[in-house]
This record gives sequence, structure tokens and C-alpha cells, in this order.
Amino acid sequence: MAGYAIISLGGKQYRVREGERLLVDRLATEEGKTFHPEVLLLGGDGKFELAPKGTPVTVKVVGSPLGEKIRIGKYKPKKGYRRKTGFRAKLSQIEIQTIGARKAAAPAAKKETAAAPPKLPRGYADMTVKDIAANAAKWSADEVAAALEYERGHANRKGALAALEAQEKEG
Repeated sequence: MAGYAIISLGGKQYRVREGERLLVDRLATEEGKTFHPEVLLLGGDGKFELAPKGTPVTVKVVGSPLGEKIRIGKYKPKKGYRRKTGFRAKLSQIEIQTIGARKAAAPAAKKETAAAPPKLPRGYADMTVKDIAANAAKWSADEVAAALEYERGHANRKGALAALEAQEKEG
């Protein structure tokens, strides 16, 4: 549904679409970081939702440029009074990453956990090479084979591979 959104940043309102880049007044958020601005309205497909709940708009700060130089000149004739000053606004360039809740992200996380071998020893992903070498003797042949497959596919740590291959030959 979310074709566009109206967000509030720095006391101003902006109509935004996904993938759009805007120059806004300087934000306190650092470059490269994302944040969720206040959403006033979500709309699209002839429907709209006023003040939606949650944080449906994700914004990334891309840069912090200066605005165009504005020159200000003052002059009073026959008095010899001349003043020239300038001003450059401090801006932030933002990119609208997503509008609306992303529901496709949750199944992707489930696929990653399902891809891990089910017979891995408990807490294997957090173990160091020293822990693996010490505990490999206690594991069953299935657990050693699963750990060896995991190491070859993911971490590829030489010490862990050597310890697991030695344990596989013994058992």
C-alpha cells in the first residue's frame, strides 16, 4: 500500500517515496546511520492511513553538504555605507530506504537458520579453535561430521579443521 509517506523532520514536512534522496536541514544523526522519523501519513493506491503506528519509514543519512552560498549586500546611497555578508546552510542528504513494514525480511532469517546443520554441537558457532580442539573428543561422529562441514562452508579456520579431521580419523 505504501506508495508515499509524509514525514516530519526538523519542524518541516516532506512527501517522500522509497529510494528518493532529499536535502534537509542538518540532522544530529551521523553519516551512514539509519533512523525512523515521525510519520504523519502513509498513502498510495487511493488509500491512506493517518498517523500510522510503529516506525514504517526507514531513512539513511547519506551526507552532510553545505547549501548554496547566499550573498547579502547592503548599500545606502551618498553615505559611503556598504556591507557584504554571506551564508551557507548546513544540510543533510537523506535517502528513503523503506516505506511500510518489510515482511519479507523475517522469512529470509528463517532460511539461514534452517540451512545450518541440525547436528552441530550446542554453541558451536561461538566456540574458539581451542574450545573445539578440547571438546571434539566428547562429540559423537555425527556432531564431528556436522562441525567439519560447517567449518569448510563458513569459518574455514585451519586449527579447527585440523582438530576435527584428526577426531574424525580416530572415531
